[in-house]
Amino acid sequence: MHNYLDFEKPVADLESQIIALKGIGENKDGVDVTEEIQRLEKRSRDALLDLYKKLTPWQKTQVARHADRPHCLDYVERMITDFTPLAGDRFFAEDHAIISGFGRFDGQSIAVIGQEKGSDTQTRLKHNFGMARPEGYRKAVRIMEMAERFGIPVLTLVDTAGAYPGIGAEERGQAEAIARSTEACLNLKVPLISVVIGEGGSGGAIALAAANRVLMLEHAIYSVISPEAGASILWRDATRAQDVAQAMKITAQDLKGFGVIDEIVTEPIGGAHRAASEAIDTTAGRIRAALAELTPRDGETLRRERREKFLAIGRNL
Repeated sequence: MHNYLDFEKPVADLESQIIALKGIGENKDGVDVTEEIQRLEKRSRDALLDLYKKLTPWQKTQVARHADRPHCLDYVERMITDFTPLAGDRFFAEDHAIISGFGRFDGQSIAVIGQEKGSDTQTRLKHNFGMARPEGYRKAVRIMEMAERFGIPVLTLVDTAGAYPGIGAEERGQAEAIARSTEACLNLKVPLISVVIGEGGSGGAIALAAANRVLMLEHAIYSVISPEAGASILWRDATRAQDVAQAMKITAQDLKGFGVIDEIVTEPIGGAHRAASEAIDTTAGRIRAALAELTPRDGETLRRERREKFLAIGRNL
């Protein structure tokens, strides 16, 4: 049973009817409901396709935050073999909001750094809802430097509402840690590919996403501030988040047009949360293509192109 979003009510009603009819069929009452089930399944698919063709920015925000959407660890488990996680920033502590380590992608060594939100209450608390503290970003820098030392490409998976804004994080230099991580991304002499798989929130996201190729899932969002926080600042009213989401141009389609991202990764009909394995496999295909394009380039070229790409954003708008 799916966790339906508010705007998916027409689909929810149809799928409830399908479940009820399948129950009748399983009871073997002599009533053939196969044809009616097929008719309702077609209506459900068509309704879902129609809904997801015209999602508003706020609806995309809801999809990007869906509880069943695949997270960083789901991608690592399905795409990366022989994954060996590495912990700690060698300064203060381990930050469970950021997953990092080395493994193999299609048999090729790769460094993976990603933000993990968690999938239930226990894991969400453990991973701090994907909001990293300074030690998380310092751990990311450590992994990037290690990858460069051994000539290993880096893959980052972005999914955070933003860096953690707590007092302790600020005391330990949150802004400086984000800046250092962004700098490390820009200076890498190995291929760096970033994928926005859910939410890309503010500096907490860009610290891992100043990459040679920035991919973004079709219904993900990427913004300088959350719609709710933007509404609170502009109107002192978080309920106007829908208006801010529309104004900020936070969707993959808008950001591709602005040159902020390089490629949109198509999601299954109804979003990645409805077919997680399919969504991850599609993403893996686009990562594979990006790696094939970037791997032959020398370190200086990779670094120069990456820096020029980000300096050019907004110049021709």
